[in-house]
Amino acid sequence: MQISKYLVVNPRDVQWGLTVSTVGYEEIGVADTYPTRGHADGYYFDIDKGRVLNEYQLLYITEGEGIFNSAHAKDIPLKAGNLFLLFPGEWHTYHPTGKNGWKSYWIGFKGKNVDDRVKAGFLSVYKPIYHVGFSADIIRLYEEAYKRAQEEAPYSQQILAGIVNHLVGLMYALERSMELSKDHTRVDMINLARLRIRESLEVDLTIQQVAEELGVSYSNFRKLFKEFTGISPALYQQDLRLQRAKELLATTTLSIKEIAYRLRFDSPDYFSSKFKIKTGKKPSEFRNM
Repeated sequence: MQISKYLVVNPRDVQWGLTVSTVGYEEIGVADTYPTRGHADGYYFDIDKGRVLNEYQLLYITEGEGIFNSAHAKDIPLKAGNLFLLFPGEWHTYHPTGKNGWKSYWIGFKGKNVDDRVKAGFLSVYKPIYHVGFSADIIRLYEEAYKRAQEEAPYSQQILAGIVNHLVGLMYALERSMELSKDHTRVDMINLARLRIRESLEVDLTIQQVAEELGVSYSNFRKLFKEFTGISPALYQQDLRLQRAKELLATTTLSIKEIAYRLRFDSPDYFSSKFKIKTGKKPSEFRNM
């Protein structure tokens, strides 16, 4: 059984940065032929020959198992709880295996919005499979996308683009969270480091000292911290101090010089420079807002 919707996109939709071309759901029984018939031209494929699309597609398997191959990924097992991403211009093929068939959702899309994420390394042809487990939120987003596609109401492309952004963001965050949770020791260490830094904004605490307290080398600590948080520990400390500076500027009569030294900046000028880079305003301008 298959339900699907193929959409027409206008030039104005393209300017939004992300458009959706197809949304669907299918259930494949053990004896069913795969792929199912009823797909639009350019979407149906022979599993032995594979295909190349001119768009991204994100598929979510909710039941069953299968196998995936692409130009950059070979013989990857698929199972329930997997999302997998197809890339434009990338040869691929996939199909269900085992005794139970499978159930899956899909959504096809394209645009600069997603292209930029690929260029930034968030999405890669070398890692098309995302292990997120069962997620009611993901299913709800696919179902909402299909509903919106069926309605074809004015500006539905913009709503569908938002759903795709939500799906991709949720996919990325869920898998990263699952990976991090596998190593409780490292997670606990980084959480402890963040707490130590947050509680020491007004004392002379270096990142090297934090690493020593945790019993790891500075280089390993910095690498782990950035892997978990996305920024270096020094930048994390600086950002927290700048946040605290905004609070002090807004709620106290302390001078800018006093705030700079209280938060352990090297000088008032250095503090003002970093504050303006972060907020777009000088401390004096921020205080007078």
